[in-house]
Amino acid sequence: MNETEIPTRARTVFPRPDLPLSLTESGPADGPLALVLHGGGGPATVQGVAAHLAGRHGMRAVVPTHPGWNGTERPDWFTGVDDLAIAYLHWLKDEGHRDVLVVGSSLGGWTGAEMAFRDDGAVIGSLVLLNAAGVAVPGEPVRDVFGLRPDELAAYSFHDPARFAVDPAALGEERIAAQRANMATMRILAGDPYMHDPKLLNRLGRVRIPALVLWGESDRVVTPAYGRAFAAAFARARFETIAEAGHLPQIERPAETFAALDAHLAALDTHLATPADSRSTSASAA
Repeated sequence: MNETEIPTRARTVFPRPDLPLSLTESGPADGPLALVLHGGGGPATVQGVAAHLAGRHGMRAVVPTHPGWNGTERPDWFTGVDDLAIAYLHWLKDEGHRDVLVVGSSLGGWTGAEMAFRDDGAVIGSLVLLNAAGVAVPGEPVRDVFGLRPDELAAYSFHDPARFAVDPAALGEERIAAQRANMATMRILAGDPYMHDPKLLNRLGRVRIPALVLWGESDRVVTPAYGRAFAAAFARARFETIAEAGHLPQIERPAETFAALDAHLAALDTHLATPADSRSTSASAA
């Protein structure tokens, strides 16, 4: 089936009674689970990743809408990325999922990294970060996006901003209001301290699952140097760059991004098929 033709299903789950999570699922209901987490741009920025995982790999790809995005409910107590991470872990544990692939873009990557550190029940089997924020790297601060005009944000985010230029006048008042509301939610969750957990970088060495850290080479929101430091903090991570791509390589260079993702999944399959006593310990080196 063509990836653009894969049917989707919407449902709401409750990891706690006052916290509804809106999910969109694609792919076979009994397939291996992939949790695909969006960044500040909302679920549309990662739907292509979900469609690829469902269509190419037969996975049950789930894209949540983070509470507060696109008009969804966000309880008053829900004020940090740690709340996101814990909510998704609780849902996965409540439903008994294991060996979950977590893919996160930008803020979603930060959420995935926080989930992996907190996963004491072996729920997550592998992690893929796409130009993730979330850590403090000396000399490589995350650019402050809250004060940028749309054209400035595009210039920092894309290798070829002209391809993705949007005339604000063409958006309409409703969509502009929704985007402002999304940014306000992101400021609540990630604005102080700005776009990072001060302790996370030093905690990631405890994460033993294999991780792929993918980075658009032209990203000027979070630089490739930031990405390399992020990857180096994990016990078992591979860092790769995508040429001619910025902060959203899955949108700007989907073929190259998906090829790297496919190779990562193929390596996982090979690793699982190899007897444990014959695996080289050097394979875990970042």
